[in-house]
Amino acid sequence: MKKGRAFLKTICRSFLSLQHRTPAPPLQMDASERYHYNPTLQWNPRIEEYFIKAYGADHFARISKALTSPSCYSCIRVNTLKSTSDAIIEKLSSALPGIRQQSGTDGTNQSDTHAEYLIGPDHKESYIPPTSYDLKKAYLAVSESGQNYHVSKCQLPGLDYVVFVKGSGPHTVNYGYAQDRPPKEVIVSRKCAEAVLRGAQVYVPGVLACSAHVEKGDVVAVSVAVEQPGQDGGWVVGMTRGTVLQGSHIDPYFLERKGLYIGQGTTMMSRAGMFRVLKGTAVDVNDRVFKLPSFHDVLEGEIFLQNLPSIVTAHVLEPQQGEKILDMCAAPGGKTTAVAILMKDKGEVVAVDRSHNKVLDIQKLAAEMGLNCITTYKLDALKAVRQRSESNDMHTSSCVAQEGSDKDSTGNANFSNEQATQTTKACNAVLQKSIQGHINGRGRSHCLGGRVEKSEGFYPNSFDRVLLDAPCSALGLRPRLFAGEETIEGLRNHAKYQRKMFDQAVQLVRPGGVIVYSTCTINPGENEALVRYALDSYKFLSLALQHPNVGGPGLVGGCQLSDGSIEEWLRPGEEDLVQRFDPSSPLDTIGFFIAKFNVGPKDD
Repeated sequence: MKKGRAFLKTICRSFLSLQHRTPAPPLQMDASERYHYNPTLQWNPRIEEYFIKAYGADHFARISKALTSPSCYSCIRVNTLKSTSDAIIEKLSSALPGIRQQSGTDGTNQSDTHAEYLIGPDHKESYIPPTSYDLKKAYLAVSESGQNYHVSKCQLPGLDYVVFVKGSGPHTVNYGYAQDRPPKEVIVSRKCAEAVLRGAQVYVPGVLACSAHVEKGDVVAVSVAVEQPGQDGGWVVGMTRGTVLQGSHIDPYFLERKGLYIGQGTTMMSRAGMFRVLKGTAVDVNDRVFKLPSFHDVLEGEIFLQNLPSIVTAHVLEPQQGEKILDMCAAPGGKTTAVAILMKDKGEVVAVDRSHNKVLDIQKLAAEMGLNCITTYKLDALKAVRQRSESNDMHTSSCVAQEGSDKDSTGNANFSNEQATQTTKACNAVLQKSIQGHINGRGRSHCLGGRVEKSEGFYPNSFDRVLLDAPCSALGLRPRLFAGEETIEGLRNHAKYQRKMFDQAVQLVRPGGVIVYSTCTINPGENEALVRYALDSYKFLSLALQHPNVGGPGLVGGCQLSDGSIEEWLRPGEEDLVQRFDPSSPLDTIGFFIAKFNVGPKDD
């Protein structure tokens, strides 16, 4: 991958050097047509056909368009064990002093512009769930109270620990184009561009190419190279079906960059420097299409930047103090820590992930937030259930008894010397780790040492509640500038994978417990189809009411796939028991889905 990226950079540099030696292209293009942001999301034709069947052509077109832009507000979850929403609002105003001065620099009324964007004519028929409060007013409150980058407390009932920071866009950026003299330019990767649209700077790893003769302090336009169909049927960066001549040279990026300019900034290093170092800020983007503040290193441990549907998911789980809760696919730890805070750090949240480094990320976040009730393990969620055997029961019963013999209200084990001497050799290792965690603190001993414990799984009926935020196609993430790599077969594989994980979750939760399933995708084959599978496969499961109820209803019915098979979704009456977050709705969130199941008595 590194060699391929280096080769791509070399090619891009050569083409852009040639571009600026001969700046007058034979193909003239109006500056207003070229230097703006108006992306079109490319889909696999079969995927597009499937989604049009699910949503209808007009609705899917709105969803597809919404996915190409970020939400125009940032959502912050407050660590209520350390601070309050009011205190955070005051601190943010001090920590981000330029947040108010940045707005209105182009002479437009940002409040009016954003209100039209957030609740525009395309959204008039969006679903507003029937609740005891006026949710549409809450949406408007987010827009109006957050004008000029102000911060405001969430008005949705039960979510007053959430703070909104209002951004704005899309804006028109003046790139300083002059006839036959295009602006100097930096081309970034799609992933880099998506981060920049959310408020990040352009960092060195994201730079693919740069115009010739760029020095530190130069003003440059920032554009993005998005994958295009290749001659072999795949997707490539910077290739077109036909090349465009620019003088006697070739610039294969010329047409692809049309409508994909995301802002303008000042270079923090020369062109040569960008390709000489491995890290650092390449461009300080100070004039953006979407203006969203960056929260990098701001109030660490006190706040966590998180999408609203993800915050709602932890709330829907309704964790109680003293319970034992499993987060099956926990990385990077956002929902894990949200659950722990809702429990006031009293109980046990077991967070697992199959990646060693991702488990370390969870540990680091828990330590930053000062949470002690989170226990982390490296474990594949597909192998989460540990089957009982007589030998296992005899070996582990004494360990479990010693580990849980004396716990304080925070879930940390307290051991005396007498207890330690009575512990069997088989439990010594477990005991020492528990003592070490009590002395040094769970976060410090785990994070600084970089230690990750492996788990062999958990016995059936071990948990009061299970959260399964399943790995998915991620087709609800935004901004998204490319979706062509997804296939029908890939979507089906995601669905099969999730069903296997859900089977594990059903075994691990006790009768009378709760399972919450969530995904960040617009694909009903992973969302509603999973609910149908769960209810048909496990008669002791039932859909539960969700609080808060912020999203819209699920999809009822089904869809006939290209191979003739029928994909079943929800049945009438079930649609209001799930939450589907539509990225094209007035709430202006990512695409997301939440289902909550009550677990009844299980068959022996």
